[in-house]
Amino acid sequence: MDIVFYNAVIITANEKNEVYSSGYVHVKEGRFFEIGCGFPHHIKKEDKEFKDLQGNWILPGLINTHGHTPMTLLRGHSDDLPLKRWLQEKMWPMEQKLTREAVVASSKLAMIEMLKSGTTTFLDMYHLYLDDIASIVDEVGMRAVITRGIIGLCSREEQKAKLAEAISIAKNWHGKGDGRITAMLSPHSPYLCPPDYIAEIAAEARTIGLPVHTHMSETAQEVEENVQKYGKRPVEHLRSTGFFDGAALVAHAVHVNDEELDILAEYRVAVSHNPMSNLKLGSGIAPVQQMLNKGVTVSLGTDSVASNNNLDLIQEMRTAVLLQKGINEDPMAVNTVDGVRLITANGAKSLGLHERIGSIVSGFDADFITLQADGVHLQPSINAFSHLVYSASGTDVVDVYVKGKQIVKNKECLFLDEEKIIAECNDLYNKML
Repeated sequence: MDIVFYNAVIITANEKNEVYSSGYVHVKEGRFFEIGCGFPHHIKKEDKEFKDLQGNWILPGLINTHGHTPMTLLRGHSDDLPLKRWLQEKMWPMEQKLTREAVVASSKLAMIEMLKSGTTTFLDMYHLYLDDIASIVDEVGMRAVITRGIIGLCSREEQKAKLAEAISIAKNWHGKGDGRITAMLSPHSPYLCPPDYIAEIAAEARTIGLPVHTHMSETAQEVEENVQKYGKRPVEHLRSTGFFDGAALVAHAVHVNDEELDILAEYRVAVSHNPMSNLKLGSGIAPVQQMLNKGVTVSLGTDSVASNNNLDLIQEMRTAVLLQKGINEDPMAVNTVDGVRLITANGAKSLGLHERIGSIVSGFDADFITLQADGVHLQPSINAFSHLVYSASGTDVVDVYVKGKQIVKNKECLFLDEEKIIAECNDLYNKML
C-alpha cells in the first residue's frame, strides 16, 4: 500500500537543502514518489494510507560511515587511555574472548541503539562472524556496508587466508537483502598492514569492483611511526600502494596537513570523521572545515561504543559542528546545513550510495526517520535546522523506515527483542571477565 505522510516539517538534504515547513511525502513501492508543500489534495485516497505527522519532522535516515558493532559489548570496559595502550592492553585481550554468541548479541544491541536514534545505514568493519552480522542486518531490515577488517602482521599464508575470507564475504553479501547490503575490502591500517599487502588488497578490490576502507592518521604517534618506518606520512604512503586508485574511504584523518588534503581531494577520497572517539582517546581534532573547503567529502562515524560511548549520530553531528567552530575560532565554520549533510547526503556519498539514499528525493529509496518536534528543548518551533543540530538528540526519533518498510514504530524496534538482547549482553560480558 502507498503511504502519504503529511503535516510534516521535511528536511530533504537534497542538492538545494530544501526544507518544507508544512509538507507531505508520498512513498510508493519502497521509494519516494512525490514530495511537496501543503496538503496533497491531488492525491486520491483509494488504496493509500494517509498519516498525519502533526508537525513532526521527516528527514533522511542517518548514515554512520565507520564502526565496529561487536565491540558494543565492551562499552565502559576501559576509559581514559591513549589509543595504543587502550587497544593493546584492554580491547584486544577482551576481543579474543568474543564468542560467536557474543558477537551476535552485541551486534544486535548496536543495531537497536542505532535504529532507535535514527541510523538506518552503517558501515561495520570487523574480523569475526561477519556472515552472522550480515544475516542480522538482512533480517532486521537495516542497510549496511559489511567489510572484514584485515590485519596483515602475520605469515604470508595467513595473509592469503584473511584476504580470501574477506573477498568471499564481500562476494557473498554484496547486493543481498534486496540491495540493502553492500561490501568493501578493508586493510585495517598502514600500521597493521605491510604496504605490499595493502597494495594487494586494493588491487583485488578494483578487480571485483568494490571500494576500500581503512583507518588512517588517527594519532600523531601513528603518523610519526609511519615516517620512521617507511619514510612517508600515511596519505602519501597509501597513495603509493594504489589504495586511492579506486573508490576509497578513510576513517579519522585527524593528523593531515594541507598538502595531504590536496591529495585526498585530487583522488576523491572520502573521510569518515569520528569526533567523539577521537576526543575520548585524546587523538586530536580533524581539520574538517579545511577538508570541506577543498571539496573532500566528509561524513560521520561513531567508531565503536568502546571509544565513544554511544551510537547517537545526532550527538556526533553536534560535536563535529561545535568542534570546528571552536578550533577555527569561527562561528561560521561548518554551519547547520553542512552539519545535517554530514550524517545524510555526505554519508551516502562516502559509501557510494548517493544515487539511492541520503536525501528525500523522488526516485530514491524511502529510507527516512521521523522526530517528535514538540519537546520543550525544540521550542519555539521556528528553525528545524538549528534545533536539529544544536538541540535535538537520538531520543527524539519516533519512527524509522528503510525502503518504505517500518522497522521502528513509536520508539520500539519491531524486529529485535530489546529486553532479551540487553539481558543476553550483560550475561555474556560477565562471563568474559
